[in-house]
Amino acid sequence: MYKTVVIEYSPKANDMAKKIEEMANKMLQDGYELITMSITGTAKAILVFKK
Repeated sequence: MYKTVVIEYSPKANDMAKKIEEMANKMLQDGYELITMSITGTAKAILVFKK
C-alpha cells in the first residue's frame, strides 16, 4: 500500500529538512517506509511512502 503526504510551504531548507525527517519518522512508526520525494517550485514537498 502507498501513501502520499504533502509538506506545506517551507522556504528555508533547514526547516524543510526537519519537517521531512519528522514525517518520515512518524510514518515509520506506522509501518511506512519513505521511497521517494519531490520538492516543488512553491517550496512544498511531496513524500511517497510504502507499507
